Amino acid sequence: MTLFSVQSLFGLFGLIGLAWLISENRKAVSARWVGIALLVQIVLAILILKIPFVWTALSVLSRGVAALDQAARDGTAFVFGYTGGGPAPFPVPGDGTSVIVAFQILPIVIVVSALAALLWHWRLLPTLILWFSRSLQKSLGIGGGASLGAAATLFFGVVESPLFIRGVLNKLDRADLFVVMTAGLATVSGVVLVLYATILEPVLPGATSHIVTASVISLPAALLIARVMIPGEATTTNTDQDLNSLSYDSSLDAVVQGTTDGMKLYLAIIAILIVVFAFVSLGDQMLGLLPDVGGAAVTIDRLFGWVFAPIVLLFGIPPSEALAAGQLMGTKAVLNEFVAYQALTGLDLDALSPRSTLIMTYALCGFANLASVGMLVSVIGTLAPDN
Repeated sequence: MTLFSVQSLFGLFGLIGLAWLISENRKAVSARWVGIALLVQIVLAILILKIPFVWTALSVLSRGVAALDQAARDGTAFVFGYTGGGPAPFPVPGDGTSVIVAFQILPIVIVVSALAALLWHWRLLPTLILWFSRSLQKSLGIGGGASLGAAATLFFGVVESPLFIRGVLNKLDRADLFVVMTAGLATVSGVVLVLYATILEPVLPGATSHIVTASVISLPAALLIARVMIPGEATTTNTDQDLNSLSYDSSLDAVVQGTTDGMKLYLAIIAILIVVFAFVSLGDQMLGLLPDVGGAAVTIDRLFGWVFAPIVLLFGIPPSEALAAGQLMGTKAVLNEFVAYQALTGLDLDALSPRSTLIMTYALCGFANLASVGMLVSVIGTLAPDN
């Protein structure tokens, strides 16, 4: 067994141990259930990463993402001209690879949102969500309401996924409600999954396959941590009918509404990015008043690195790369994963090894950041004010 394997194994049980230490009822934590959840996660990882035809299927999905990205770029080039990726009417200084995020990267969110609505109308997405929900019920004993809400997080964001169980949110106990919330923060929706894969592809070949894998295997991991922190029994609730709460009159109606919803998300992402980068700039300017540490100015990135470096060691990151990886993890937790993934692609080649880059791709996958927590609490508080 290599040193990295020992470090990763220690980290696996170390993270579970941390969750157990802050559990509200340590005696109620079932070691058998923890073992089953770990086994499910390992089996999923083996199926996806080691079974050739599964990885081949994900590679096909990667080509589909590339086609979507090209289609979105064609659309933005038509609407925004050279600022959207079209031919420039004049020589572009530098290497000619300047990218305008708002016009060349983010518009894919609108395209995928419209496509997701169409697939929902054709009953493909509801079928997949229901299948995942029943699989969670049978393998991990998660109740109907919690399992449906958790399964929906694989395709929808922290705001949309609770809507599928809004009829039973008030009936969920505290443990099951925490399961839904944890799952929502640990996975990424199908819409932004494509966005992140597009960003990462230049530095991580097969990024789509890895992002899909990270989101899927994070689901049982999230349920494990949730059940350790707040133990509870499954609440049996039939929520299949909640999948019918979202419907469209026709395929055209689905495309139109999906486009409208995607536009709202597109504008929200732009607004958040503007504010986030503005706040980081303000923070760095204030920290710049402090004396230098180690021959360099104190910045928010450096502070994140110091705080999260011990945590990323549990992921299997070598000590020499812990500071750079810790900065990425802190950026993801305090700001968001989009900014963190952009920072990952902008790192010097020597900052993280290929292995560490792959680890951080998986570690950064998820909506666990302060803004998402606020939105999730707001949505659930509105839908289930008595819970």
